[in-house]
Amino acid sequence: MGIVSEEEAIDELQKLINQVEGPLKKTFERVHQGYLRENLSRFLKARDWNVSKAHTMLLDCLRWRVDSGIDSILSKPIVPSELYRDVRDSQLIGMSGYTREGLPVFAIGVGLSTFDKASVHYYVQSHIQINEYRDRVLLPSMSKKNGRPITTCVKVLDMTGLKLSALSQIKLVTIISTIDDLNYPEKTNTYYVVNAPYIFSACWKVVKPLLHERTTKKVHVLSGSGKDELLKIMDYTSLPHFCRRGSSGSSHHTQSVDCFSVDHPFHQQLYSYVKHHYETQGQGEPAKQGSFHVGFPEPGADGVQIVKTIESEMHNLENRNGLGKPVDDRTVSP
Repeated sequence: MGIVSEEEAIDELQKLINQVEGPLKKTFERVHQGYLRENLSRFLKARDWNVSKAHTMLLDCLRWRVDSGIDSILSKPIVPSELYRDVRDSQLIGMSGYTREGLPVFAIGVGLSTFDKASVHYYVQSHIQINEYRDRVLLPSMSKKNGRPITTCVKVLDMTGLKLSALSQIKLVTIISTIDDLNYPEKTNTYYVVNAPYIFSACWKVVKPLLHERTTKKVHVLSGSGKDELLKIMDYTSLPHFCRRGSSGSSHHTQSVDCFSVDHPFHQQLYSYVKHHYETQGQGEPAKQGSFHVGFPEPGADGVQIVKTIESEMHNLENRNGLGKPVDDRTVSP
């Protein structure tokens, strides 16, 4: 009884989703970009191949996209440009290149992101724009170039500078991660954690048992900057800057253009793409405008428990010495 194979599960979900019409159908076309079965598979994986739960999840995602106007978010520039620069300097994320298999490599400065130069809505807007640009522009382009579907990316998480003060950012980080979990499931093939200080390894030890095995298998905590391990899957030119020199920082503290900087080609191309699509609407030069608001989903019970566990562990660490001690050359046990 029930679905006996992954292919049959995809077939069943496809039959259900074929029934959607109007705006939901249109926005789903934006989601799958012609790679229908690969994208149905993502939602099924996120719900352990339960067709009914995957169907509900996908419908909720499509309704969120329609209600929040996600299809038009790539024509909503963050202006003025100085504000966008502030966002980039405090929300450290960028794309450094591609793996040898053609997957985009996204770098995230977890430890040094401050999220203190704009409202939460701008940070969420920027994050979703990067997601949509990845899914609508980068991945389809790489799929065509490689002659096969490429629907995921890899992420390199730089923990340089991670401190107890990160507690103040947990609410925003939780909002962003919940948006990803519910609406962009299974888009990351592997997470590589580098430059991990003691505070990370302590929190990872207590959080790991709370995560789904599917998630923990994706997380690889590398020794030091992770350069040697990452060079096994990508060329040196695609290494994030903090893996090359073993440290990270915003665009104002580096001599060369790093992948976090607004001046990096990725961010220049993304911003130009968004501005161009705004201007093609016939509205001319974008004036200063309010941020693009989306509905913030409530984290599930598991997410709430994880946040409470992290907060508890960090408060425990607060009462000890050595919060800023870096991990030594040994690989942190993932």
